[in-house]
Amino acid sequence: MIDVRGVGKRYPQGPGTLTVLKGVSLTVAAGEFAAVVGPSGAGKSTLLHLIGGLDTPTAGEVRVDGRAWSSLTPAEQARRRNRLIGFVFQSYHLVPELTALENTMLPALVGGPREPAATLRARAEGLLEELGLGPRRAHRPGELSGGEQQRVAIARAVAHSPRILFADEPTANLDRQASARIMEIFTDLHRKGQTIIMITHEDEYAKFAERVIQIDEGRIVSVQLNQ
Repeated sequence: MIDVRGVGKRYPQGPGTLTVLKGVSLTVAAGEFAAVVGPSGAGKSTLLHLIGGLDTPTAGEVRVDGRAWSSLTPAEQARRRNRLIGFVFQSYHLVPELTALENTMLPALVGGPREPAATLRARAEGLLEELGLGPRRAHRPGELSGGEQQRVAIARAVAHSPRILFADEPTANLDRQASARIMEIFTDLHRKGQTIIMITHEDEYAKFAERVIQIDEGRIVSVQLNQ
């Protein structure tokens, strides 16, 4: 599903450059749950953004579902992200003016709905109900707790049935109880066949993944299989 080959990433910094990733290579199979761990500044989020087509590598190639991002036009990349990938960010990125239900439906409506609105609404309502947010579906983000907002973000990320789910520190802003609930949700999604790549700095949550990929100073330093 995902094939990263010799990827490097540099950013301009003052008169020189900052090298964030150095020749990273990895593969992720369809249906796999992989966790990426490492200290702050190791390059975890940069790697996730490159795999998801949100940024461009300065070296190497990223292929997702058989296609290299570099072979696509910006418009094709946007369509492919919308159809293939769901993103869960640690800062939620919910639209404050929209209700939980409207936020959940939003990605499936971008570029024109591919299904009847009633079908999309029913799926979104079902997801929110499954995540314990049925009674809160008419509430806007400002009326929800952090854990509730993150659950809405997860519902939004999977409402359009993406083949891959990316989660960048999804428990970073949550208390232990809310974090445990998020990991239960990810475990259930994985059990149903969802491909997941999750960034976390918590070893406790990395243990939920099948495979743990550790990054330090821009390189993969170890890969561990969880039993």
